[in-house]
Formats: sequence, C-alpha cells, structure tokens
Amino acid sequence: MKPMIARRLRGPDPGPNTSGMKLLFLGDVMGRAGRRAITERLPALRAEWQLDFVVVNGENATSGVGLNAAHARDLLEAGADCLTLGDHAFDQKDMLTFIEREPRILRPLNYAKAAPGRGHRVFSDGRGRKVLVAQVLGQVFMKRAFDDPFSAIDAALRAHPLGGMVQAAIVDVHCEATSEKMAMGHFCAGRASLVVGTHTHVPTGDAQILPGGTAFQADAGMCGDYLSVIGMDAAEPMRRFVTGMGKERFTPAMGEATLSGVYVETDDATGMAQVVRMVRLGGRLEPATP
Repeated sequence: MKPMIARRLRGPDPGPNTSGMKLLFLGDVMGRAGRRAITERLPALRAEWQLDFVVVNGENATSGVGLNAAHARDLLEAGADCLTLGDHAFDQKDMLTFIEREPRILRPLNYAKAAPGRGHRVFSDGRGRKVLVAQVLGQVFMKRAFDDPFSAIDAALRAHPLGGMVQAAIVDVHCEATSEKMAMGHFCAGRASLVVGTHTHVPTGDAQILPGGTAFQADAGMCGDYLSVIGMDAAEPMRRFVTGMGKERFTPAMGEATLSGVYVETDDATGMAQVVRMVRLGGRLEPATP
C-alpha cells in the first residue's frame, strides 16, 4: 500500500460514486506551460477519475496576465466546464467582448458594477445536476479596493441553497491574504460544497472539510512551472528584488508544469463534501513514491 500522504497529494483513487458528484478545481493556469499541462492531462483525468464537473482558474493563461479568447477556447475544449478569472480579468482586451458570448467564463462577482460578464452562474453536469460556481475578489493587500466580497457571495449562496436549487456550489476566493481566504471558508461553511483560494500561485497544505460539510483549501496553487518565481522566469523578479530596478518584462517560465488543485466528492442529497484531496500532478511538485 502506498503511503497516505503520497496518495493524497497525487489525487483521488477513483471508484463508484453514484450518490454524489466528483468535482475538480485547478488553480491559476500560468502561461504556455500551464496551458499545455491542461490540454495534455485534463482529458485523460476526466475519464480516469470519472469527473462530473471541472473548474479551472485561467486568469494568467495568456503570457501570465489575463486570458484571451483563443486560449479560453483551448482550456474549455480540453475539458473545463467553467473558467474563472480574477483581478487580471480584462488585461487581455478581447475578453471584454468574448465573456459576453461565452457563458462558461466568470469574472469576479464584486468587480466593477459596469464590468461585462457575470460573477456567478448555475451550470449542469452530464447528468443534469445543477452546480453553482461563483468567484469573489478579496480586499486585503490587493492593488485596488473591490466591493465587499462577503456580502456579494452571501447573496449568491442565499439565492442558490444546496440541496434545493443546486446540488453543488463552488466558490473561488481570489485574494492575497490567507486569513481572508480562511474567513471566507468559515463564512460559507455549510452553504458551499467547496471554497478554494486562488491568486498567490503557492499551494497550501490545509485541504480539509469544515464543520457543516464544506471542503476548503486556502490556495489551490498554480498550473505552471514551479522552477520559477510564482510562475515567472526567475531572472527578472530576482533582479528587481536585489537591485530595486527592472530591466525587462516578466515572462512566464517554460519548464514542465505541475497541475495543482483540489478534488472533492459530494453527497447529492445535501451537496456537502464527503472527500477532499489535494492534487499535484507532474512537474516538480508531484510527490515521489517509494
């Protein structure tokens, strides 16, 4: 038998799960390396793990800043049911119009009120079960002040109660501070199937099921090359840290990417999590097994 920690980090042991849903959330896709990891690995994972619904945060998929229409199509065709964005939601200008035509892409719920697109939506899985996906931006240490994320997500969850309007609810908390992500997890406990953090690109080791049955992980990590500085080629960030001066633009690292995220199994009757496991596949973070 393999050690539990290796099993837990590598992903689920798929098996029959007729009474609930199998959900996969993958963290921030970083540049070409991250996109390649999704397109090469996700189709097989959907079949092998018998996944019912997949959410991918794609806000850094295009050159490390934002997501363009072409790359969004690639991620969706690879097997993502929904793409979430973040504070770089509209750094690629064609997303301003593409998000209005592609309902499977969500921008943050508490972004500017005049922003195009939507911050939450109810989707259907292959068996017709309803899945709410919502994203909010945090306020702590962010470069601009966004609207209150707690009141925004509260309204969305109240309108779509688990076990009633929807069979699963996934909340992407895109913010800098781990404490704010943890607070959001407790705020949504008992009302969401999964609350998961994105934005910092560094995976946390705290996957757990909170009281009330909500799966939580403070940060899913990134789908990108971890031999880097949060996904960027290390040379320019190091230069700026050491000298205080920039010389070149940041460019995404191009080595083999690790798929990082979280896997959850739910109970259909309640929508609450029964199983939660961190996912680390490929690249430098895939754990060695004896």
